[in-house]
Amino acid sequence: MKRAIQIAKNGQFSVAPNPMVGAVIVHQDKIIGEGYHQKYGEAHAEVNAINAVKNQSLLKESTLYVSLEPCSHQGKTPPCANLIVEKGFKRVVIANLDPSDKVAGKGVELLKKSGIEVVTEIGAKEGQLLNRRFFSLHKKKRPFVILKWASTADGYLGILPSDSKVKDAWITSALSKQLVHLWRAQEMGILVGKRTALQDDPELTVREANGKQPVRFLVDPLLEVPASAKVFDEAAPTVVLNTLKEGKKGQLTFLRYPKGQMIDVLFAYCLKTAIHSIIIEGGAFTLERFLDDGRWDEIRHFTGQKQFGQGVASPKINAELICTQRIRGDEYRFYLNPQA
Repeated sequence: MKRAIQIAKNGQFSVAPNPMVGAVIVHQDKIIGEGYHQKYGEAHAEVNAINAVKNQSLLKESTLYVSLEPCSHQGKTPPCANLIVEKGFKRVVIANLDPSDKVAGKGVELLKKSGIEVVTEIGAKEGQLLNRRFFSLHKKKRPFVILKWASTADGYLGILPSDSKVKDAWITSALSKQLVHLWRAQEMGILVGKRTALQDDPELTVREANGKQPVRFLVDPLLEVPASAKVFDEAAPTVVLNTLKEGKKGQLTFLRYPKGQMIDVLFAYCLKTAIHSIIIEGGAFTLERFLDDGRWDEIRHFTGQKQFGQGVASPKINAELICTQRIRGDEYRFYLNPQA
């Protein structure tokens, strides 16, 4: 199972909104085939593992290890559970049951009815960690939420709009920036507030790593960010959360929310469109909204060596510190929400 989970990670940049899945076929304690879900809409892990076995007659005497319950419904590809039955496997070992409504135990039920021995919850903790984004969307009915920001050595997240003394407001190293772009490629959505869009004019794209562009979310209650802002370019779709209008034009979507319900409307949209993860990159007011709301999962916080002397204060963190590391002079801290 460890091997199945290991190879499943190869799909981290290409399978969303599907989960990452790995499969390993063992015959007489020897791996004879393995595969993983490589790309959304293409063959699942079980199919790739079965196709990798040179002597197909051995399948009837083999055990299939798979990190997530085989699907039992017709989607973009045929149901994997039917193929497993057809090939005559005698035993299937599964890390996690699939929480989605389309599967949710139906795959295991089909296998058992066909006389196949099924063992579940082997490597379950590792499997949950692997697909924590997918599980969040289907179990909690909201995306997996990552809060990310950087602050100076003296505790400021950014400069004041009126501060002309700070010419370079970038806080962290180039290596930390590359890491952030890698994170963006791993998530399906990225969000900033109006103040960040007006002050920094960010692109919110993956430019220093390989991977898909996340859907960009902008919280702009009164639609004050100009159409010339980089967040509205053609590099990726953009959703504007606002209180004034609803509608869609090309890659631009306006999503209206009632006062005080921005996060609820955002989560409902993500559930509807299968966006299972989102990284919140600021600014301070937006980050604090999510911190106060409590529906977030991770904090990824950098502290750089610069000092501003004054500015926008970094949000206070009340969470479980998991690890700390140094990245080219920056200090990186990773936290989990114990209440999530």
